[in-house]
Amino acid sequence: QVQLVESGGGLVQAGDSLRLSCAASGRTVSSYNMAWFRQAPGKEREFVSAVNWNGNTNYADSVKGRFTISRDNAKNTVYLQMNSLKPEDTAVYYCAADRHYVGTRNDYDYWGQGTQVTVSS
Repeated sequence: QVQLVESGGGLVQAGDSLRLSCAASGRTVSSYNMAWFRQAPGKEREFVSAVNWNGNTNYADSVKGRFTISRDNAKNTVYLQMNSLKPEDTAVYYCAADRHYVGTRNDYDYWGQGTQVTVSS
């Protein structure tokens, strides 16, 4: 079993930056594919970004050029650096992990509880 705990969310103004962290425990996730999703009120959860076990990354078009995903295998942690935040980025952000899947669907095996990001205009 893999436990994931997100942190780093908060209330910021448009144009600000935040860095989310996802700390994994239970197993070493260096061989896992990791991802970030988000869910805004009244909307379905959507893919934000992913990084596979080999360090290859993928981003939703809405965050390309503004968000950066990275992983620190020594710390068993994945990060999401979010720059130039917009009000439409407001959502609960979830971390996900899977040994095999690394796509944009909600097919990851392990999920965190989420961290709230609110961007005011």
